Amino acid sequence: MIDRLVAFSVRRRWAIIVVAALLTAAGGGIAAHLFRINTDVERLIDPKEPWRQDEVAFEKAFPQRSNVVVAVIDGRTPEETEEAASKLTDALAVHKNLIETVYRPDGGPFFDKNGFLLMSQPELEKTTEELIQQQGLLGSLAQDPSLRGVMRVLSMGAGGVKSGDAKIEDLDRPLGKIDGTLKKVLAGEPARLSWQQLLGGGETRSTDLRKFVMIQPLLDFNALQPGYTATKLIRNVAKDVGITEANGLRMRLTGPVAVADDEFATLSDDALVNNSVTVGAIVLFLWLALRSPRLVVAVIITTFCGLVVTAALGLVMVGELNPISVAFAALFVGLGIDFGIQFAVRYRADRYEQPTLEAALGAATRGVGWSLTLAAVSLLAGFFAFIPTAFRGVSELGLIAGVGMIVAYLFSLTLLPALIAVMKPKGEKAAVETTWLAGVDPWIIRNRKAVLLGVALVTLAGAPLLWKLPFDSNPMHLRSTKVESISTYLDLIKDPATSPNVIDVIVPSVADIPEMTKRLLALPTVSGTNSVDTYMPRDQDQKLATIAETAELLDQVLNLPKKPAPTDAENVAALKETAKALRGIATGDKPGVANAKALAGTLDTLAAAPEAKRKAATTALVTDLDPMLARLRGLLHPQKVNLDSLPAKLRAEWVAKDGQARIEVHPKGNSNDDEVLRAFAKEVQSIAPHATGAPVATTSSSYTILGAFVQAGLTAFVLIFIILSVALRKPWDVAMTLGPLVLATLWTLMALYILGMPLNFANIIALPLMLAVGVAFHIYYVIAWRAGVTDMLASSLTRAIFFSALTTGTAFGSLVLSSHPGTASMGKLLALSLFFTLVAAFFVVPAFLGPPPAKPDADRPEGDAAANDPLIGKKAEEALAK
Repeated sequence: MIDRLVAFSVRRRWAIIVVAALLTAAGGGIAAHLFRINTDVERLIDPKEPWRQDEVAFEKAFPQRSNVVVAVIDGRTPEETEEAASKLTDALAVHKNLIETVYRPDGGPFFDKNGFLLMSQPELEKTTEELIQQQGLLGSLAQDPSLRGVMRVLSMGAGGVKSGDAKIEDLDRPLGKIDGTLKKVLAGEPARLSWQQLLGGGETRSTDLRKFVMIQPLLDFNALQPGYTATKLIRNVAKDVGITEANGLRMRLTGPVAVADDEFATLSDDALVNNSVTVGAIVLFLWLALRSPRLVVAVIITTFCGLVVTAALGLVMVGELNPISVAFAALFVGLGIDFGIQFAVRYRADRYEQPTLEAALGAATRGVGWSLTLAAVSLLAGFFAFIPTAFRGVSELGLIAGVGMIVAYLFSLTLLPALIAVMKPKGEKAAVETTWLAGVDPWIIRNRKAVLLGVALVTLAGAPLLWKLPFDSNPMHLRSTKVESISTYLDLIKDPATSPNVIDVIVPSVADIPEMTKRLLALPTVSGTNSVDTYMPRDQDQKLATIAETAELLDQVLNLPKKPAPTDAENVAALKETAKALRGIATGDKPGVANAKALAGTLDTLAAAPEAKRKAATTALVTDLDPMLARLRGLLHPQKVNLDSLPAKLRAEWVAKDGQARIEVHPKGNSNDDEVLRAFAKEVQSIAPHATGAPVATTSSSYTILGAFVQAGLTAFVLIFIILSVALRKPWDVAMTLGPLVLATLWTLMALYILGMPLNFANIIALPLMLAVGVAFHIYYVIAWRAGVTDMLASSLTRAIFFSALTTGTAFGSLVLSSHPGTASMGKLLALSLFFTLVAAFFVVPAFLGPPPAKPDADRPEGDAAANDPLIGKKAEEALAK
């Protein structure tokens, strides 16, 4: 039947070419119309998986927490950072066309009023005691928030040291900070004194200098970077409100949307280089294999047409591509060209033997048709084995690639012969053989036992390495640390206060929070929790009483009538008076003396400077003073917080519309360590089975994906075994086909351990792909061996397999050039696996098979005369004649 199909294609060559052209044109139109890449990574896993259903349920309850961009703002002072975050939030809120929601999880009016109420009781008592001790200073500043007022406070401090009521050591840091600020003013540099840091004794938490803005943009999942337009807007708005390095502020974007966008931007950045290298190398290897421009063009046209038709069929079947299924193109090129090379190289070999082009095409069909069919069916089974798995990304890839193998097979037996018949490449002047390998086959046969013993020893010696081979289940390790979103994520994860690796537990109502929180905090892997109770603490009455006592003492001093703004002459006098007071206490060698002397000199310089410098000094020292005092007044008068009084956006963060409440659980230890996260997720799920979040998703997805590959691998192996058993009908031949392939897989895994490359979610895809490729190579050899062929390594068959492997390896191996770590690791494993597959095909298979049977296999499909045709030039013909 195969030879009749090829013969018909040769006779009706122009009709076949026209039909193929029409199919390609139609396919191109369909593909262009339907082409969509949905980059939503959540679609890669079947939503029916229990842990994915938990994620979906969580997203429905708290929709504002999915698909977010996190703007991380770092500043020099807490005031500048808070101001920048507030400005960005307000500026983004008006862009309703691109920004769905924007909110501050760590700032805003609620926190300005209730910040003391949210502290723990010990922390609150310490803070209020410090404020009471500073009431004299606060009163002076509240009454005169100016350069003159600041100088007065410094003079009072110097007086206290002189009278013995204070120590100069206690003034060391404040004096140094003020001196540093004024020196910047005199130098014409941007300067701004942080009163929060100054009054806080220099203690600064990481969260004081780092603020977050949570942004939920409107996404376009049809674009390679769904959040590109929104993130571009965010960056432009940040620049407009002054969040720049020049102003001492830095904004970085991270979160699921930014990570996904950066991921695909990295891939697209490498696309031109990868594609150029791939196309150039494939053309080169085709030329080396075929040595005929016309044959090279025929194979390339056939592959291109098949690729376009496959793309159209794939989009019709799945509706849209995903980040994994889009790789069908590389698979088709790598494997589709294999069919073309097998047929074209065999045609060259038979063209040397046959008098006419038509006869050579017929002989090539009879010689390679059966093995090509068996390889295609095996590839089809290998890819279709992925369809039932829960890893939807690879499932759709398997469907498209499997259909692509059907297309590649049919085009190789119709369009390719038709093109060869039309182009009429020149005949061969010499037999197509790999003569430099002529002595290898006899050597392998003579030393067969030694070769098999060596294979067994190497495999047994390396077997223990398989148990040590690690699997890296952290998806962040597959991403480039050079991109902003990932480097920011890794920066945040170092600090337990900002680490995004937390677990969310949902309880039926707010009333259930205390009991669940108690159980969670009892777990060894849990460091703390947050919930709506954090913002309306159950011990509010005690805290309110403590704050009220402090307010009674401070209200009067914080609300003293303000003095009129000082004149420049008054500022100059205050500067000189303060400089004199500081010199009066700058004796000895105690800490603070050096800074007192330095500041005295700076004040004299400022007093003698132009008035503009003193105005600049006033701005630097006072800008954050009034807001600090105003915020302190608000903090001293909180109101009891309940669910109804919480701001709507803050309440929605913790309590769903249906009343369910969220508890955020934080891990102990390094939250970027796989083992830590795995233990953390396991313990939390032991008391909250439906918990979700990054640690749960990372752990559960690893089980899902590994399970999918085990299922697909076993299914593919069983299907291929059944296909080969039916086709070859001899269990030993089936074993000889699959056995070396299993060895090649084991060697690949051993080599991974030796090279220090762990398996991960990206490179594990390479293993089943190479199973499909490798079985095709081994089938070609077994079929040739059954036909009685000797010296296979010196034959045109080996030439075809070798260059087919090079083109396939180029299509896959070009991924090594990617700057994306996950993609590069997949390319490395593909190249490594291909190497061992070829070693097994070229050396292990001949040793396993031994000498060809005395009688060539006649048990073949009717019409396939490979057993009676010259398979490999004159040497094979002589072998068959014997």
